[in-house]
Amino acid sequence: SSQYGDGWVGVARNDGASNGSDSKKLKVDAAPPSRVLHIRKVPSEVSDAELIALGLPFGKVTNILTLKGKNQAFLEMGTEEAAITMVNYYNSVPPSVRNMPIFIQYSNHKELKTDSSNQTRAVLPAVSTVPSLSSDNQEAAGTSPVLRIVIDNLFYPVTLDVLQQIFSKFGTVMKIITFTKNNQFQALLQYSEPAHAQQAKQALDCQNIYNSCCTLHIDFSKLVNLNVKYNNDKSRDYTRPELPTGDGQHSLDSAVAAALRKDSSLLGALNPLSAAAVVAAGKVALAGQPGVLLVSNLNEEVRVYGDVQRVKILYNKKDSALVQMSDCNQAQLAMSHLNGQKMYGNVIRVTLSKHQTVALPRDGLDVQGLTKDYANSPLHRFKKPGSKNFQNIFPPSATLHLSNIPQNVTEDDLQLLFTNTGGTVKAFKFFQDHKMALIQMSTVEEAIQALIDLHNYSMGGNQHLRVSFSKSSI
Repeated sequence: SSQYGDGWVGVARNDGASNGSDSKKLKVDAAPPSRVLHIRKVPSEVSDAELIALGLPFGKVTNILTLKGKNQAFLEMGTEEAAITMVNYYNSVPPSVRNMPIFIQYSNHKELKTDSSNQTRAVLPAVSTVPSLSSDNQEAAGTSPVLRIVIDNLFYPVTLDVLQQIFSKFGTVMKIITFTKNNQFQALLQYSEPAHAQQAKQALDCQNIYNSCCTLHIDFSKLVNLNVKYNNDKSRDYTRPELPTGDGQHSLDSAVAAALRKDSSLLGALNPLSAAAVVAAGKVALAGQPGVLLVSNLNEEVRVYGDVQRVKILYNKKDSALVQMSDCNQAQLAMSHLNGQKMYGNVIRVTLSKHQTVALPRDGLDVQGLTKDYANSPLHRFKKPGSKNFQNIFPPSATLHLSNIPQNVTEDDLQLLFTNTGGTVKAFKFFQDHKMALIQMSTVEEAIQALIDLHNYSMGGNQHLRVSFSKSSI
């Protein structure tokens, strides 16, 4: 294996160091493009399958040689063009395996010639082109950009990174959730467009990730949007890199967690605002705390008790907020139901404010976006006098009432959706028409979090899930 001693170009490490050290050495004789790629700094515990996955999005991988003692490997692509595309991509997006950075460059060798003692070969099915969709296939694709993937014959581990690299060949992968069900490894994968999901299904269904193993069985999910709370080895939202890992930590950092332990002044409750508006307000209001959506979380929790008119995060005390309700009864209702409830392990304190209204800032003065006016929101649920919604106001409980459920959404879909909020589903019950259901979480705090995450959640076809606290139990 000593014949594979490729040098590094630019500011890089020289393979020729006798003691295997990482002393830096400048070389200017860059190797020309080759379909054989040289990989360095490979963690010793990494499998061949994980290295092969690095090349899969760019074309067929025809051979691999690992040099365990040197923490190096050689990957042979099917074509030089595929290798060039791969190198160009990883020059702009530094590659890593098992959260450790690795280094990739062209090898001086044009093909891998290995003897039987050190050869490790894996021939994978080539996915070199994205098939075009006929009009018939487009019509049959449905509307969901979410694929459900079941992997049989799981000989090698299949990681999030493996799935992302394989499926990103067909479009932008936004979110992935992996889980085990019925002793099968499964995943839900969301594309930015339904057409991309159709293309991936058409090309990859019943294909093997690796030679004769890890077979993909792909179908469309009934869900049209995935709810990802954590970026870790089981779930990933590629549009929100700021999400926490969930390793015993909540999405609040220490500063904001400390803020929540203090009193939050609320003048009433919040209305069902559009998710986009609330999220934007939360990010701006918390000034440099990306992903910590305090306004959004409080809004979603309290919205079941009244219609919000205005919200103001206090400029000099960003742990506190003023929320103006439609009337004093709604403010009193929210306070009585929510004061003392727990969020993220901390108790929320809700009191009536001495202020009667929330003043709007003059144009151009609220550069941080700390104040929002929602008086004209079309989503107020209590604006109609005598609305039945007034009859369905209950204190927070572990059991949630779900409504506006599409007919094609199953119990499994909903249980998975709610489990992914970080809680445990203890029981589930559909109403007779399947448009409504009850779902019971293990604690009231978990139910509050689920309501925060999933009320007004898009279920496709302009249908949004309605979530409220239930007076009943299952």
